[in-house]
Amino acid sequence: MAVLFLSTPERGAVFRDLFARDLPDMPFHVGQAPDPEAVRYIVAWTAPEGLARDYPNLRLIFSTGAGVDQFDLPALPPRVGVVRMLEPGIARQMREYAVMATLAMHRDLPAYLDSQRREAWTPRANTPAAERRVGVMGLGNLGQTVLAGLRPFGFDLAGWSRSPRGVEGVTCLTDLDAFLARTDILLCLLPLTAETEGMLNADLFDRLPMGARLVHLGRGRQLDHGALRAALDTGRIAQAMLDVTDPEPLPPGHWLWRDPRVIVTPHIASQTVAREGALHVLAGIQADLRGDSPAGLVDRARGY
Repeated sequence: MAVLFLSTPERGAVFRDLFARDLPDMPFHVGQAPDPEAVRYIVAWTAPEGLARDYPNLRLIFSTGAGVDQFDLPALPPRVGVVRMLEPGIARQMREYAVMATLAMHRDLPAYLDSQRREAWTPRANTPAAERRVGVMGLGNLGQTVLAGLRPFGFDLAGWSRSPRGVEGVTCLTDLDAFLARTDILLCLLPLTAETEGMLNADLFDRLPMGARLVHLGRGRQLDHGALRAALDTGRIAQAMLDVTDPEPLPPGHWLWRDPRVIVTPHIASQTVAREGALHVLAGIQADLRGDSPAGLVDRARGY
């Protein structure tokens, strides 16, 4: 029984030290396992080629990031469970970025950055936070953490999810039309699934109030770039901040690089802290050894 770690050697060194401390009898290999048949757990961003053939006794694969859409779940053997990264630093960093981005949209930062580039002194009227309706799509751990971070600013907060949720101080809706109609700043924190791919499209934008703002923190393939450009041109969307795109990185010359109404960051809203990630994986393996389900085990039928 062994662990195979498929990420950077620097992160592997952190994992190795903690495994030596907490699971000293379990062999831990970085990059390659001398006996693939002994590998019971893999820690990786994507599944290695030939997984079903080369690792016949694999039981769990732990994602090194919060998402699992990079895995072809139907192609994995049914016996292999997939575990999301629940390292607490991911949620904290996402909260920081979401608060920053929401405030940037609220206070018209793209417009002021454009004014600065043009050397134009152009004050704009401020909108009180209490008059700005912020809506978060996705009410899982990340969504609820983000909403908690936004609450002190006094925004009118709402959240949307397919199943009913209750979050203190937040209007929780399952009716997407009602949610969009009352959202001035839209934050997408949805996982990428067959249902959410391409969801941020022309039809959805048309259901937002005129002059709405978009913060996209989910996955790049959820956003229709052409629909966003059209919505910016009509004023349906006033400005946007994107941490995820499709493709990543954006190719040279892509319009998103140059559009003054859009701020783009290179998928850095949250990054796994190696030590915390190792502790999460250790806890998951220890749970599995006890016969329990690890925290973050994915429902493969739902995709998250």
